[in-house]
Amino acid sequence: MTLSDSRVDRPRPSRRLLRKLLRVRATAGFLGVLTVGPAFATDAFVSNEKGNTISVISVESMMLKKTISVGQRPRGLVVSPDQKTVYVALGDADKVAMIDVKAQEVTGDFDAGRDPERLDISPDGKTLYVTNEDSNTLTFFGIESKERLGGARLGVEPEGLAVSPDGKVIVATTETTGMAHFIDADRRKILANVLVDARPRMAAFTPDGKEVWVSAEIGGTICIIDAETRKIVDRVRFEVPGLRAENVQPVGINISRDGKLAFVSLGPANRVAVVDVKTRQPIKYLLVGQRVWHAAFTPDGKFLLTANGVSNDVSVIDVAALKVVKSIQVGESPWELVIPGEAKP
Repeated sequence: MTLSDSRVDRPRPSRRLLRKLLRVRATAGFLGVLTVGPAFATDAFVSNEKGNTISVISVESMMLKKTISVGQRPRGLVVSPDQKTVYVALGDADKVAMIDVKAQEVTGDFDAGRDPERLDISPDGKTLYVTNEDSNTLTFFGIESKERLGGARLGVEPEGLAVSPDGKVIVATTETTGMAHFIDADRRKILANVLVDARPRMAAFTPDGKEVWVSAEIGGTICIIDAETRKIVDRVRFEVPGLRAENVQPVGINISRDGKLAFVSLGPANRVAVVDVKTRQPIKYLLVGQRVWHAAFTPDGKFLLTANGVSNDVSVIDVAALKVVKSIQVGESPWELVIPGEAKP
């Protein structure tokens, strides 16, 4: 028998078998397409200050998927350590609302003192920290009881909050007094008051806990404070080509998990400054939406989403490329956003 005879005599597959093979190949190809996207499925929660809503964005598709009605003037947001609950500061309602991350519904609220603005949570998930702008206090609430545990008197108009990596120290900023207050988390006592540049808005610890970065909105700077000595050791200054200095107003600060880059929201400059943490020098300015307030990393750290208060949208920044890749329309006056599982330091 010749080779050609062997090919001729080989039985051919039936049409039914061919159809099955085609279906298997098509299914495999489809599954391959599905695995191209991010290896996570989570959502971003955006507080809309004037809309009295929370916009929910799918991080996988980068599209708006839901709008949740909450109380009056939602601003500060924080996610519980177990990633199950988003807490929302309702400034004009004097309450904190709770949103179930999975159900994406409001599950309740509790009295939080006068004009709560910013929120943070102790690393053990037992205590909620609230800055009350009208009463000039930092208030401590039990997560389980929703009851007030105590507080610390601060300067005028407290806003920014940051908790040290070990959970022992809280830093709160006061806009009018112009200070960063260092507070003992256990004793609820002020350890130090550090005078910073005009109108401090946000504070952020570096991943190693050695420095605290404080944004000064009117001062136009970032004051870098040694966390141990509680002294200012340096400043980051910004010069955006084509803009006057008074239009560059630093607010939100997001430091990458590896501690190499800091992304600073520059308010009415409509830009996010990318700062080399080691050299403390801006290396790039990214044009985003109008009046950028705050931002959050996706869980894999590949993207940074910014809340743009005047253009009513969220900008998506590719962190590796340092490039804005998308804009997503949300509610009225987006202020802050959080992402469960966020890649924080």
